[in-house]
Amino acid sequence: MDNLLYERKHLDGGLTYIAGVDEVGRGPLAGPVVCAAVIMPLDDLIDGVTDSKKLSEKKRNELSEKIKEKAICYSIFEVWQDEIDELNILNAVKKCMVGAVKGLKTQPDITLVDGVDTHLDINAEYIVKGDLKSYTIGCASILAKVYRDNLMVEYAKEFPEYGFDKHKGYGTKIHIEKIKEIGPCKLHRKTFIKNFWVEPAK
Repeated sequence: MDNLLYERKHLDGGLTYIAGVDEVGRGPLAGPVVCAAVIMPLDDLIDGVTDSKKLSEKKRNELSEKIKEKAICYSIFEVWQDEIDELNILNAVKKCMVGAVKGLKTQPDITLVDGVDTHLDINAEYIVKGDLKSYTIGCASILAKVYRDNLMVEYAKEFPEYGFDKHKGYGTKIHIEKIKEIGPCKLHRKTFIKNFWVEPAK
């Protein structure tokens, strides 16, 4: 598969700076949704870039460092659990993506966005499975995934009872059982756990 198809189309159309943006953490019960935006040089590609979920942790970490070294610029933005509960996850993802793009030191001529349900107030093209089809979105996917995973590993030190270092906040059986047993911590998204945990009346 040609993962520069979308980038080439815009370069051929006269655009110069093409950003990719992707989110990680839409589904977990705890922690932030994280978005990365990146503008990459397209004449010196990094081998192995694809959807971050298809890579081993070791490979993702290696690629993340290479991407940060080579990037023209990149930006990472977080929207945390309280705001996710307030906005709902789709609106939180939209805010996160726009925040990441606006954080780029060089503003892009167009942004390639993974998915079709996140129409943003920026000049963008939306691509289903974009992290597989676009090199630039693939780079963003890796940056976001590595950043969020490292964040949850750090929070596992503060809240060791939940095992965030193992499941990164996703709804594994052990994680759900632990919430039922001891209740949530400040990182949990209350709207995501309401089916199996009810806040005690004060």
